[in-house]
Amino acid sequence: MASTFNFKVVSPDGLVFDQEVEFVVVPGEEGELGVLPNHAPLIAGLNIGVIRYKVNNTEKMIAICGGFMEVADNKVSVLAESAECAESIDVTRAESAKDRAEKRLKEKSAEIDLKRAELALRRAVTRLKASR
Repeated sequence: MASTFNFKVVSPDGLVFDQEVEFVVVPGEEGELGVLPNHAPLIAGLNIGVIRYKVNNTEKMIAICGGFMEVADNKVSVLAESAECAESIDVTRAESAKDRAEKRLKEKSAEIDLKRAELALRRAVTRLKASR
């Protein structure tokens, strides 16, 4: 078996994931960051995006909405503003959120907070991407 390391994802709602994995790729602020066993120590800011990881030769995903990652002592810890494992994502709800955000962006009225609608759209698209 390939060498592994501990990977943990925590959000304000609690522990989302805690398992030994073979690799992790996170959505860093400057692009994707990959981590393999025995990686050098690192702290990085994270964007809205999908974390990919491999466990038992199977690639899986977690949708996150920003946060931080720390790599130290063959452990990767992600502190995310929000996080959802792909298998727990409600696809219907995510599609509805995407449709609402797109509708708000098309309206372009003075009452619509465009930045907030853009972030809502990014979060919904991320959740849908992770679920597929």
